[in-house]
Amino acid sequence: MRPQAIAAVCAVMAQVGNASSLHTSGRRVRRVVEEGREQLAALLGAGPSEVVFTAGGTEADNLAVKGLFWARRAADPRRRRVIASAVEHHAVLDPVDWLAEHEGADVVWLGVDPTGRVDPAQVREAILGAEHGPDGVALVSVMWANNEVGTVQPVAEIAAIAHEYGVPVHSDAVQAVGSLPVHFAASGVDAMTLSGHKLGGPVGVGALLARRGLELTPVLHGGGQERQLRSGTLDAAGISGMATAAALAVEGMATDGPRLRALRDALVAAVQAEVPDAVLRGAPIAPAADGILPRLPGNAHFTFPGCEGDSLLYLLDARGVECSTGSACQAGVPQPSHVLRAMGLPDSLSRGALRFSLGWNSTPDDVSALAAAIGPVVARARRAGLAAGGLDRG
Repeated sequence: MRPQAIAAVCAVMAQVGNASSLHTSGRRVRRVVEEGREQLAALLGAGPSEVVFTAGGTEADNLAVKGLFWARRAADPRRRRVIASAVEHHAVLDPVDWLAEHEGADVVWLGVDPTGRVDPAQVREAILGAEHGPDGVALVSVMWANNEVGTVQPVAEIAAIAHEYGVPVHSDAVQAVGSLPVHFAASGVDAMTLSGHKLGGPVGVGALLARRGLELTPVLHGGGQERQLRSGTLDAAGISGMATAAALAVEGMATDGPRLRALRDALVAAVQAEVPDAVLRGAPIAPAADGILPRLPGNAHFTFPGCEGDSLLYLLDARGVECSTGSACQAGVPQPSHVLRAMGLPDSLSRGALRFSLGWNSTPDDVSALAAAIGPVVARARRAGLAAGGLDRG
């Protein structure tokens, strides 16, 4: 967490009051909530009434996916098709799968190219290919930027296509907010997810931005807070911390973005110098010809042939370098990344994946520490793999 966000959380936690109460203490806390709402809205190009607070990105994704599906199907039972990218976070993948299993949703997974990018033309095909054409589509959900390989999706193009047929679009922007320019209204999406801890704020608070007039069926029922869309006592301290962190992240992008990209580029060069056959996955690190960034500035995702990602993770951790395998772990059994599978990588390579993430407090010393550790760690992991029976070198 950013120190300023910690201070904001602690200041509000010291106050007494429920934001839904009408007494003086309640109104004081309500003011904190509404100031946080207004601040987030201004930062992200939304209206304050379009900000719905949740307990994090997962809840916001569930509210968007299930809430849109139920509301759209209630208005027209033909609307059963859900269109989503094959590289979504599990907070979207799993609700979509649940709708297919329990609610009769007709699901279309959009494929990606070898960099992890969705071709917007697929969206039109999926809409027109529904049983009742566009009248049979409930929603489209495509993330703004991928959490594993960092690839940025053409969200505005996808939204424009979907809106030709009156289909609403949700985007999980948890990874993008604070790292990329994000403007809710200009993007054309109808619903957008963000999470506090990805901004340097507290864990356990997030928001769904939902455009005015968008019909959503609540996932939680109770006191009717948040426009009757998300019942539950509001976490005023968390909201204040998230808004504080968001302001620092969004307003600091002009300086922190180039700094992070330079650090990321140095990290990529260092890893490839120490391990020449390591492959950077995802979109290129250089800006596109039109100046658009195709990749998150703080993301570097590699596959290391002949290695197991878990072995690399633990060996690096022992040297003080913390990273992620980027793979899902279900019931305690590591599984190859669904993102890398969608990108066409064989499981033998996917198992040797690591994601390195840089943030607001990352320094050149962090990159130097990784550069010193990665070569010996990969060599040791490969020796262990060979001793265990050999791994495909790709």
